[in-house]
Parts: sequence; structure tokens; C-alpha cells
Amino acid sequence: MKKLACVLALSSAFASFDALAWGYEGHRVVGSIAEKLIKGSNAEKQVAALLLPGETLESITNWADGAKGGVGYPAATPEQVVYTTANPKHEEYHYVNIPFQKQHYHDHEVGTSPHDIVKTLRQAIAVLQGKTGPDVNPHNFTKRQALLLVAHMTGDIHQPLHVGAAFLDKNSKFVVPKTQAEVDGVNIFESRGGNSLLLDDDKLSTLSKALIPGQDKPLPEGAKKWTTRPFHSYWDSTVVNYAMRRISTTTPAQFAEKVITDPDKFRNCEICPVLPVNTTTDPTFWPYEWANDSLAISKRAYDDVTPGQIAPQVNKRGETYYTFSLEMGQNYPVPSSAIAKTQLIKGGQNLAAVLKAIWPDA
Repeated sequence: MKKLACVLALSSAFASFDALAWGYEGHRVVGSIAEKLIKGSNAEKQVAALLLPGETLESITNWADGAKGGVGYPAATPEQVVYTTANPKHEEYHYVNIPFQKQHYHDHEVGTSPHDIVKTLRQAIAVLQGKTGPDVNPHNFTKRQALLLVAHMTGDIHQPLHVGAAFLDKNSKFVVPKTQAEVDGVNIFESRGGNSLLLDDDKLSTLSKALIPGQDKPLPEGAKKWTTRPFHSYWDSTVVNYAMRRISTTTPAQFAEKVITDPDKFRNCEICPVLPVNTTTDPTFWPYEWANDSLAISKRAYDDVTPGQIAPQVNKRGETYYTFSLEMGQNYPVPSSAIAKTQLIKGGQNLAAVLKAIWPDA
């Protein structure tokens, strides 16, 4: 289900102030790392030529989320309105829902679509390479739109729940549907990228206080405290906050500076190696490799979590959907925040790598 639609559908269960959140800060971490890694290169010059005054590679990483509009987002700009009008399925460009138990992304299998994140990234990369035509660029992206999408979705594809999805049966067991038709909402349910898997927020706060240094961020003024936190939101934003706190940083720029200037200490403390996962020379195929890597990582994201009671919910449109309670292991914030740190760094490295491959130095 579309990410924004998920947020809206669940609005009766929790406040959606975290909707922007790899959340807002996570995307800026990816952009900040890439910005530093392309400094002085031809890629930096070519990126700058596509930016508006005041923009940076870091600042544009959330443009594609901002284009969605809705609860938790600022009003869309005229440029974003043009983009969304021409791309009515743009909300679906940010993810693919492959059963997390799978080993590889394959076209036309359960959870994939012609406009999923892998296909969208391939098209945007091709546009930046100067390729045109409806077979290569069916969405008719401009070069600037392509850069805005690559900057954002290279971050998205490294968030494991944007690739590896959970499907559950009516007994709250993780299952692997063989066809999309089996996901009927009666015998097999899609977790909507983890948005239908709900953590007890008070339990999570108590758990994290004992394991993660620093303090939780205060609620925005007027925001209501969550009673439940969707598992997707945990991976979008909560673990980013934990990852930053664990290396004593409070801003995306600080995080990027630390992992670049002292890589032996900060890049790879718990899960090795941290390297770009690009093995082919054609960067339009790299999104397949990135998706496969995140799919492998998603298996670790679903380790040590146990789905529980299924409960029907009714959204504002009167439609019934189902949520599942979710319990995580007592140490879960530690390995999950280590994974988040590594994936953020990979995202920044791979964003820099793809931009340099598109615009190599002479």
C-alpha cells in the first residue's frame, strides 16, 4: 500500500507528525555523506547545475517525500505539483514489497510492479545519463526530476523495510505468498511495509532508555504521544535517532563528518563490510543489486520480532484493514540501530558512486 496512504489509514491509532521521517534526518544523512564524497568532482559540478539557488544535495533528498503532501508534510511547491500531476502513481515509486524471506528481486514476482523503486531508480539514472525515449523513460522525467528522485530513492532502497515486506496469515505467522492473488486480506495479509505491525510505544521507550545513550527527542508542540508505533516508522526514523545517538551526533552533517573522517571507528563497528555493492559497470543495473542487498538485510530486521494479536481497524473512509501487535526482543534496539547506521552509510556511498558513474571525471 502507498506509504502516505498507510499513514493516513493508521491515523486513528497514532499521530502522524513523524510522517516525514529514512525519515527526514536519515535522508539528509545519505545526502550529506554523498555530498562530501563527490566534492571536487565533475559529478559535483553536474549536480550543482541542476540545483536551484540555496539547494544542496543534502537538502534535496526529501523533495520526493515532500511532493506527496498530506498530513505531516508542508504544502507542495508548484514544481512538486507539476511532478505529481504527471506521475499519479508517484507515491508507489518509493518501495517494493518483496516477501522478506526471498533471496533476490525478480521482475514480475510478488510485490514488484512496473513503477516500484527498482524500476523508478533505473529510469531516473538513465535520464541523468542522457538517455531518452518512452522505452527508457516511460514517466518522462526531466533531468532535474531524475536527480531529485535518485537523491531520495537511493536512500529509500537502503532502508530494509522499503524492500523486504512481511506477509502474515490469520494465525499471525509470517508466510511467503506464491502469487499476489493469495494476499486476499482473509487468509494472507500484507503488512503494508510494516505499517500494520504495531509496537507498544511505552515499552519501546523503556527498552531504549536502558540500551541507547542520550534522550528521546521531545514531541513537537501540540503533538499527541503515540500509544503504538508502526514497525515501518521504527525503521524509518527511530533507529536513525538511535544510530546518531550511539556515535554522539545530533545532526546529519555531524554524522556524515564522523563516518567519513574516522571510518575505522564509525563505519563498521558491528556488521562488516560497509562497501558499495555495485559489481556491474552499468549503473542502471545497480538498483537491482541495492535491492538484493537490502532484502538480505531485511531478514535481520525481522529477526527477534514476534507478531501477535490481529485486530480489525476502520479508516476514515470506512474501509476495514487489519493490524498486528508486535513484540521485539529485549536487545533489539542495539542490533537494529547498528544495521541502520550501516545502511545509511551504504546509501551515502552508493549515491556518491552512482553520481560519479553518471558524470565521471575527465
